[in-house]
This record gives sequence, C-alpha cells and structure tokens, in this order.
Amino acid sequence: MNQLTPQLILSVVGIYFVVLMLVAYFTSRGAKNQDFFNASKQSPWYLVAFGMIGASLSGVTFISIPGVVGGGGTNMGLSYMQVVFGYLLGYTVIALVLMPVYYKLNLTSIYTYLERRFGTFSYKTGAAFFILSRVIGASFRLFLVAIVLQQFVTAPLGIPFPVTVLGIIVLIWVYTFQGGIKTIVWTDSLQTFCMLAAVILTIFAIGDAMNLSVGGLITKVKTSEYSQLFFFEGGWADKNNFFKQFLGGASIAIVMTGLDQDMMQKNLSCKNLGDAQKNVFWFSVVLLFANLLFLALGALLYIYAGEIAMEIPTRNGEVARDLLYPTIALEHLSPTIGIVFILGLIAAAYSSADSALTSLTTSFCVDFLDFNKEKNSNKSEVKQRNIRRIVHIGFSILLFLVILLFYYINDSSVINQLFKIAGYTYGPLLGLYAFGFFMKPAINDRLAPMVCIAAPILTFVINFYSKQLLFGYSFGFELLILNGLITFVGLLLISKKGSNGHSEIHA
Repeated sequence: MNQLTPQLILSVVGIYFVVLMLVAYFTSRGAKNQDFFNASKQSPWYLVAFGMIGASLSGVTFISIPGVVGGGGTNMGLSYMQVVFGYLLGYTVIALVLMPVYYKLNLTSIYTYLERRFGTFSYKTGAAFFILSRVIGASFRLFLVAIVLQQFVTAPLGIPFPVTVLGIIVLIWVYTFQGGIKTIVWTDSLQTFCMLAAVILTIFAIGDAMNLSVGGLITKVKTSEYSQLFFFEGGWADKNNFFKQFLGGASIAIVMTGLDQDMMQKNLSCKNLGDAQKNVFWFSVVLLFANLLFLALGALLYIYAGEIAMEIPTRNGEVARDLLYPTIALEHLSPTIGIVFILGLIAAAYSSADSALTSLTTSFCVDFLDFNKEKNSNKSEVKQRNIRRIVHIGFSILLFLVILLFYYINDSSVINQLFKIAGYTYGPLLGLYAFGFFMKPAINDRLAPMVCIAAPILTFVINFYSKQLLFGYSFGFELLILNGLITFVGLLLISKKGSNGHSEIHA
C-alpha cells in the first residue's frame, strides 16, 4: 500500500511551485506590457509546440481519458483515438488556412479578424463567446484537479474545498501576472514534460506490479476487452461510429485550437508564419502519440484493478471513473509513483489554467478595452499594465466562483460535460469564421449576435429530440458541426445581397 501522507504531497507541490516561480522570474525580467500578450513574437516554435501538448491535454485528459476507456458508451475502449485522428485534419486546416490570415493581419487577438470582416457587433459577439467558453472550460479542468487534491490531500488536513481552490488559483496568478505568454511558453514546456513523465512511469510501475515487460504490457492491452480502436459496425446511430468521431475531432481541433485565443496566442508569439506552421504540424504528431499513451494507461489501469479485485471508485454514490487513476497511483502503487502522479496532475492543471487565465486577460484587454486601438495609444505603459493586472485579478476571482458553482451542482462526468458545453459555445465561432473565410457577402452586423445566440439554442433542442426527429440518431462530438452549420445558415440569411466584405482578408 502507498504510504504517502498529505504533508509529504503538499511539500512536493511546494517545491514544484518554487521551480515554476524561478522559471517565471528569469523569463519575465524586463517584460513589457506587449510581452504579456505576444512575447514580442520571439518564442521558439519547438518550445511552443511542446508546451501546447500540456495546455491541450490538461487535467481532463490526465484523469478522465484513462477513466473513459472502461466506461462503455461513447469512447469505450480505445475509440477516443478516432477523435484524435480527426484532430490531424483539423490542425492541417489551422496551419494552412487560419494561420496565414492571422499572420497577414498581424493579430494579437484573433477575434479582431471578425471586426475587419463583418463589423463591431460580430467582433464583440465572437470574443464574448470565447470568454464564456474558456471560463467554463478552464473552470471544469481546475474543478477536476481540485476534487482529486481535496479527496487525497487537503481534506485529511481539514482544509475545506473553497480554500483548496483558492490556493490553486492564487499560485497560478502569482507566476503569470508579470510575464504572461512570455513566461507561459517556458512553464508549459516544463509542465508537459512532468505530465508525460508521470504517465510513462505509471505504466512501467503497473508493469512491475504485474511482472510484465514492455512487450508484455502491449500484449496485455491488445488482448484485453479494452483494445478495440475502430467502430464501423453500429452505423450513424452509434456514438462510437468512426466517421462521426473523426469529423467531430476535426471540428473540435479547429474551434478549440484554431478559433481559440488561448491556443492561438502561443502560436502568434512565434517569429513568423513558417515557424508557427512548423509548430502546429509537430504539435499534432506528438499529440497523437500522447493521447495513445493516455488510453493505453487507461486500459492498464482497468486490467490492474481487475487483477487486484479493486472496485471502481465512487463519488456521491455514483461510479467515478475519473478517480481510478489517482486511486491506484496514490493507494496501490509505490510512494514514488504517488509523488510522480501528483506532479503530473499539478502540471496538467497549471499548463491549462495558466494559459487560459492569460488568454482571458488578453481577450478582454484587446477586444473589450481596445488596448490596440489608436484612441488608446496615448495611454502610458504603466497605466495599461495596471489595468491589465486588475483584469487578471478579476478573471482569477471569476474562475474561483465558477469552480465553486460546479462543485455544488455537479452530478455527471467532467469530460462529457466539457465537450457538451464546447459544442454549444464554440459552435457560433465555427459558423462565423467559416462564413468569413469561404463566403464573400457582407452581413447585417447588428443581427449577428441574435444569430449566434439562437444557433446554440436550436442545436440544444435538436439534440434533445434527435432520436424522435432523426429516426434514432444520437449526436456525439459532431454536435459542434451542427451548431456551426446552423450559425452559418443564419449568417447567410442576414447577408447583404450584392455586397462584399473586406476582400483583402479572405482566405
């Protein structure tokens, strides 16, 4: 049995935080206000590519993806890799279609594209949907990590959940408030390394516990009930259907990376378009293998749990598969693996949340406070920096409050909730950018917010009654495509016949 104590775990977290602070100190020295937003476009592309792995995987992947392998229903077995293969198509679109436009227009916030293409109302609507999406997404990711830390670390010490969450957010704020994206491209690389190292070492530890070599582990997974990768038999009614998950994965990659200020802010900090494109291509390849690693770990966790007759953990009387990995790592393997798991978990949480906090601050400052507009050019560096810090604190408080809200009302799987919400909040962004890139007409800009609000509502209704309306069809990740399509059609209906948008910014 693992003899890790909460005090030891907190000590490890403290040491890790000191390392992050040292990295933040050296990378943020002499940082100007613009460095917070784009690192003066001097970030090495290979560093950005590696760091983006941690930011895109996050605590959700670190815990929930291994858990869903044995969950049945959507994503059972290794079927999630079908979504990951779709990512490759999505990242190709990002590199060859979106990135050239972003660099051509020299954007700090990618949503300023919408202002140039459609007008102010579309611009503010797109930025608002991003802020809503990212606040919800970052809060869910931190919520999952906080739940684990609360159960295994802080609760035994008598620390209430709100204090646990507050501590996590304060630590993130402390090392990001000065350097912003200039610091994050370095800290995310460190955190990606810790996260992947934790997974690999856990796999080896399970192998030792079952007296299996690397080859034996591979054989064990291949011959297990969790080994199925492709699903073609069930047809379109099956949520695991390959084509549904592949197309859903492509759309998720496009909107949650290519149309997301959080992920694009790192790409736009590269020196030039060529470096940014190399970053996206290499990132997509490494991400594919990283996800395969997480799914293999998930299969091994279920196999190992079966061999030691361990029941799947529960939360509030319901099966909590996202607690399987932490339970085995902290209670059934060596103390060393327990420490490694905690480091990986903290790294996963921080790599996602720190960039989310920075991108939220950037979007609000640029898109709503108009930092980059000529009318604000007379504001001093000090004044803009002080405003930016106030916004940074404001979003930190907002994340704290939303996490507490989730804690008191949550009753379902975090990973499914995250993607469901993304399907509704990112859909209008997909529709806006698709129309902007591939259609020439201008639109009635004042009506754009109505279209973007109506589309998710209509998508929800169709999804709720899909089995009755669509002869038993059930939506999966492709719900995002439906949402974007409805938005696209709505924009087509409010387009101005015979008029063109700004042709010089079309793809």
